[in-house]
Amino acid sequence: MRRRLRAADGRHLMVERLGDPRGRPVFLLHGTPGSRLGPAPRGMVLYQRGMQLIAYDRPGYGGSDRLEGRSVADVAQDVAAIADALGLERFAVVGRSGGAPHALACAALMPERVTRTAALVTLAPRDAAGLDWFEGMAASNVLEYTAASKDPDGMAARFIPRADAIRKDPMRLLDELRRELTDSDRMVVADAGVRTMLLRNYQEGLRGSAYGWIDDAIAFCSPWGFDPARIQGPVLLWHGEQDVFSPVGHSRWLAERIPSATVVLEPAAAHFAALHALPRILTWLLED
Repeated sequence: MRRRLRAADGRHLMVERLGDPRGRPVFLLHGTPGSRLGPAPRGMVLYQRGMQLIAYDRPGYGGSDRLEGRSVADVAQDVAAIADALGLERFAVVGRSGGAPHALACAALMPERVTRTAALVTLAPRDAAGLDWFEGMAASNVLEYTAASKDPDGMAARFIPRADAIRKDPMRLLDELRRELTDSDRMVVADAGVRTMLLRNYQEGLRGSAYGWIDDAIAFCSPWGFDPARIQGPVLLWHGEQDVFSPVGHSRWLAERIPSATVVLEPAAAHFAALHALPRILTWLLED
């Protein structure tokens, strides 16, 4: 079921509700760039698990209005507004890649509502003390995040035509990524079903503008607006140790600071292996 809901400040948010509408709720926060059409189990699988997934386009992506200057912490207000509109008091949250810091924000800022949280292949805060933030990171991401920190206007000027080209031919983004993919990630992306889903996801995310992507990058490199160390509820951090887009050191840093964190590191896996890990992580999220 697709609905266009309003945020607290009147912006529109495009929301997708999958699975059993009476099932236990889990918010699924998409990657960067991405949309509500990103990786998710099929509806029948969700029904069998007694689960409903709520995915939505972050501001500036897909059918959601932009929130200029947003921080990672701003996600909590939008998730709360969607939950209120759907009549959901308590829920679990999972985020993958660019969605993972936003999932941690929900855990930190809505402790009375979030039951469990999972962050897959997450970044750590840009100002993480003692972490070499760029260690092990692909050159393209080093370039983008450096620009997001030092020259956000210049980064935006480059991203706008790049997003226009990807919107017309989303395979361009996969071709760009392929140059830096590990063997593990190449195997995941070689699957025709995964590739089709990713192309649809990227095209929808960028169909209106590049600003969801731009604002995500700037938000990751700016103060997040919360301290991960203050998260009290159960948190699962999953990371492939071969990841070059969000290096594994980021999850290791967070695991040392989040009191309730369980960390799962897969030695042979990389970034896109999180797609295969998602179903079993959803099972963990529904444990009592």
